[in-house]
Amino acid sequence: MKKPDEASRLGVRNRPVERKPVMYQTWKELLFLHWEIDPQLIQKTLPEGLYVDTFEGKAYVGLVPFFMLNIRPTWFTSVPGISNFLEVNVRTYVHDKNGVPGVWFYSLDANQSLAVWLARTFFKLPYYNAKMSAKWNAAKDAIFYTSKRKGTSQKSTFNYVAKQDLIEAKYDTLDFFLLERYILFSWNSSKKKLMKGQVFHTPYQYANTEVYQWDDALLRLNQFSLPNEPPLLMQYASGVDVDVYAIEPA
Repeated sequence: MKKPDEASRLGVRNRPVERKPVMYQTWKELLFLHWEIDPQLIQKTLPEGLYVDTFEGKAYVGLVPFFMLNIRPTWFTSVPGISNFLEVNVRTYVHDKNGVPGVWFYSLDANQSLAVWLARTFFKLPYYNAKMSAKWNAAKDAIFYTSKRKGTSQKSTFNYVAKQDLIEAKYDTLDFFLLERYILFSWNSSKKKLMKGQVFHTPYQYANTEVYQWDDALLRLNQFSLPNEPPLLMQYASGVDVDVYAIEPA
């Protein structure tokens, strides 16, 4: 098993030259909340073929609410009512046996049932239907964001500031480790096979931000017990345009 090195962490940011994207997306107004988790605990949650990725020996779980906009296949235009929706994902950071770094999603909640079905069917990702809303507080330049997964009683609320004076993460920093991820892994349960997908976008422009309200309900739904422990890092990113490539065996 090979661990990620500088070449692999930087290399995944390159646009694939021999493949064409299958979908275009825009990710906007992202909030990144991160908690430190015992690496051994993370490893126990991962499928065969994946290994916990660490920064200075530490592992992390992230919770990311954001806006999904202009979602469409490359051969079609975006459709009002279908192409724009909200999403919150719970994730951790991993690598495969070849040292390719990426993301493992524990859950992805969205308020667009067609998107949930497509992602579950074609990308083998654990999407869930949710009732969600988002409003902009102009006085505070802040976003008020709520999500409640269907079939549960737990409601998540996030109120965070859209910052200015954003920067790009520098290599070999914790910010780079957490934000600069371009590979997603998923598990095809029917074939019992690890799958890999890739995205391409410019590096995030981000800043540490103020978060007036947050909760860890979605972490608890994913069996992480962090009793009212505040996030170690709270970061805002303005957004990126994304090329999405077809999933393939890892």
